[in-house]
Amino acid sequence: MAFSGFDLHPDLLKGIDEMGFEKPTPIQKEAVPEALKGRDILGSAQTGSGKTVAFALPALHRILSGNRESGARVLVLTPTRELAAQIEDTFKQCCQFTKLRCLLVIGGESMGRQISEMHSTKGLDVVIATPGRLLDHLRNTRGFDLKGVETVVLDEADRMLDMGFLPDVSRILERLPRNHQTLMFSATIPPEIENLVSRFLKDPLRIEIDPPRKPAEGVIQKIYPVTQVQKYGLLHALLDRAEVRSSLVFTSTKKRADIVAGSLRTKDIPAAVIHSDLSQSKRKESLESFRDQKVEILVATDIAARGLDIRHVSHVFNFDVPLYAEDYLHRIGRTARAFTVGDAITLMGPDERPPMESIERYLKMTIERCALDGFDYDVPPRLSASKKSSASSRFRLPRRSSRRGKKGFF
Repeated sequence: MAFSGFDLHPDLLKGIDEMGFEKPTPIQKEAVPEALKGRDILGSAQTGSGKTVAFALPALHRILSGNRESGARVLVLTPTRELAAQIEDTFKQCCQFTKLRCLLVIGGESMGRQISEMHSTKGLDVVIATPGRLLDHLRNTRGFDLKGVETVVLDEADRMLDMGFLPDVSRILERLPRNHQTLMFSATIPPEIENLVSRFLKDPLRIEIDPPRKPAEGVIQKIYPVTQVQKYGLLHALLDRAEVRSSLVFTSTKKRADIVAGSLRTKDIPAAVIHSDLSQSKRKESLESFRDQKVEILVATDIAARGLDIRHVSHVFNFDVPLYAEDYLHRIGRTARAFTVGDAITLMGPDERPPMESIERYLKMTIERCALDGFDYDVPPRLSASKKSSASSRFRLPRRSSRRGKKGFF
């Protein structure tokens, strides 16, 4: 099936053709026709599945098929600034042969410039926003409202829950016209999200593409057991030996991200870093330098784990085991995008075995344990997985052990 099989506005089909897309992905095949009929959608799909285009096309088609009125007619809410900027880029590419205008409303950018754009005589069709900044405008910016919104998109709804945005999201949704269409995408559907669905979606069509506990096809996963203190040396060694075109290195904290990036630079390995303590301009600079392949390594906290579409990532390194199994899935989903192949390597400290094994239970698989030939390990790595099981798959990391030295296997 080609995109021409959808009953889309010709200018959108031209945009899709210009973007180089030939056939819709599974989530697009399922969601676009139903969304074009006006149905509410609750979609679950793996990252890299094309869900942004799946909600952009029907939302833009609805605008182009009606009379252009003043005020935004599409609202997209998303948890992070980086993801919002990426969604804006996709919308602009889809509607490049139209006169539709998109506005990015995120923190870290000038309120004044955003207000100026809101009041532009050129009009405004699509608002892509993070909840906090949008709520600021709704409360404080004269003449700005959402009374004309016909389609609202909630992207990465479970991440908005994790980041504490759900109360703001509810306040925003309460301001919308009752007759709008809602398209919600969430990797997982915890009870809080189900509650949001019951409050704001009307008989939604539930679409699930691929089991949520399955890594993307093409991801080769490996675990390297190593002491915490030797993680830096092992990362350097792996980067030196692997055929690394571009790598994302994930850490558990912002401070740790800065330390890891600094350690790489001391080895003359150019690395950019991205986390929420950096200014928006610095974060944008880091992301663009990595995306444009000016640097081969981007060190990040989980702020970059969701949604960012960087196609050339060959390796993902989990410098720290993530707090939750769902976060592990989204981290490793940064490689093997669009059905390519990539490596996901986790450096597992001795105190991180329980959460790593919890992740394996969540995935219902055992990931291969590996040792790097020639690396001078302080403690010989244990290359077999524990057979212990636990009822919980959302395991918080224990406090890190301060023990050092060669006191047995781990």
